Amino acid sequence: MPDVTKTAAAVEDAVATPSADASVPAAKPEKTRSLWGDAWSDLRRNPYFIISAVMIFILLLIAAVPGLFTSASPTDGDLVKHFLGKPELSHIGSAEWLGYDGQGRSVYARLIHGTRASIIVGVCVTLIVTIFGGLVGMLAGYFGGVIDALLSRITDIFFGIPFLLGAMVVLQSFTERTVWVVVGALAFLGWTQMARVMRGAVITVKQADYVHAATALGAGTTRILFRHILPNAMAPLIVVATISLGGYISAEATLSYLGLGLASPTVSWGVDISTAVDQIRVSPHILLWPSIMLSITVLAFIMLGEAVRNALDPKMR
Repeated sequence: MPDVTKTAAAVEDAVATPSADASVPAAKPEKTRSLWGDAWSDLRRNPYFIISAVMIFILLLIAAVPGLFTSASPTDGDLVKHFLGKPELSHIGSAEWLGYDGQGRSVYARLIHGTRASIIVGVCVTLIVTIFGGLVGMLAGYFGGVIDALLSRITDIFFGIPFLLGAMVVLQSFTERTVWVVVGALAFLGWTQMARVMRGAVITVKQADYVHAATALGAGTTRILFRHILPNAMAPLIVVATISLGGYISAEATLSYLGLGLASPTVSWGVDISTAVDQIRVSPHILLWPSIMLSITVLAFIMLGEAVRNALDPKMR
């Protein structure tokens, strides 16, 4: 028969002396991250995203405050002193650093000030087509039926118009082609891709259980669209918008080169490329620098779009 006194003492010791496991605090459950949290975590480790983000930040800074980078005027020219002046690469940041054009204007100053027009066109067109095209696609994908058929046919009509050719026809009808006229012409024809992408994403998302649950609980159409469907269908739209931004900048430069986009006195890379063609044999630097700047800008936004696509698409991980 066991000794009752020894058993009671052992129980008291066990109660008075906590076990080693009891002193260790319980591990907190790991906090689940959303799609956007996972995407941001992946983007921070992606060198392409970091490089493109730095490049875009510099471009935005140049466009916002060009006076930080040059004090020279992009429109004042001196044909006597500076006609087709060669670059002085040792004079970094000065007016003569990248040479002068056929009107005696500083190529470097025009390069800096031309950033604003290209960035404004690219960003504004992207915002307009993303908002309008996303709204059209969301309504078509959610309601379906007659509304989907009507909006889809309208989208197909605009989609069938060649983008650059249609923009040329629209711009030809304006006597004065300012930045906002070019923005309107590109946005008028560029929303169709966004509408198609958004429609497909909404058709997929509206089949989810949480959407059916919200509908069963009596949530209104507006709440379902903007609270449940839109946040979960935006990922492919953001990817396409980011990649397309560089394309809109390139389209503006193409139209300006053809003489149907921006025109003097507006400072633009496309305008400078167009005017440099006549002097390409004797002064190729006039064409070289705006072309390089345009290529770098388009490349930066394409790299950013690719990085965002890889982060938001689970199949790419």
